[in-house]
Amino acid sequence: MEGLLKGKKAIVTGARGLARGMVQGLFDAGAQIAVISRGASGQALVEEGIAAHAFCADLQSRQQRGEAFEAALEALGGRLDILVNCAGVQSRHEIEAFPMDEWDRVLEVNLNAVWDLSQRAARVMIAQESGKIINIASMISFFGGIRIPAYAASKGGVAQLTKALAVGLAKYNIQVNALAPGYMDTEMNTALLQDSQRCASILSRIPAGRFGQPQDMAGPCVFLASSLSDYVNGAVLPVDGAYLVC
Repeated sequence: MEGLLKGKKAIVTGARGLARGMVQGLFDAGAQIAVISRGASGQALVEEGIAAHAFCADLQSRQQRGEAFEAALEALGGRLDILVNCAGVQSRHEIEAFPMDEWDRVLEVNLNAVWDLSQRAARVMIAQESGKIINIASMISFFGGIRIPAYAASKGGVAQLTKALAVGLAKYNIQVNALAPGYMDTEMNTALLQDSQRCASILSRIPAGRFGQPQDMAGPCVFLASSLSDYVNGAVLPVDGAYLVC
């Protein structure tokens, strides 16, 4: 992958877990990366030399994410070749007790922010007549989950939004695709990984015999960010150790 993205400019939302794996992959392929995240995790990537710039924003805030996007774009010299919408949140409650404010929070970060930032990126990419937008869907884009109705709704929306963006932007030489991670060993899944019975049940269905790691997202992300995928558009690509087809 070395040099595959040399000279390309990328914005990635999120800096931990899967996002970190993809940032590392983009960096190794030669991209210059600006990260938008909460807290100090993005700055840590800059200090490690993996990201060129880091901006702090709560993606639940429309004002903050818009300001962070514009600041990141300026830092990259006004050019944007790649947008990776990775940042996301989770909330677990029984259906009958799921709080409305948690529903709103999950949908705002996981779906509305993806639309907002994709539209902002599209305006830049249309002028360039090229670009790659990579969204992060989920296995839950394909089937229901336990105690996560808001997450399921948001990730189903991401899959369909990806297809709509792909159709609408294809004429500008912009490709929009999504990666659908399977069960991953990340902080978001801590509660799941600590449930030994549920964890064993899931593992028994994963032909690869293990949970995914953040680095498993690097190769697929670089593929979708590069010219190798110029005729791939509107796809939702599982990265799941064959869980979905088992």
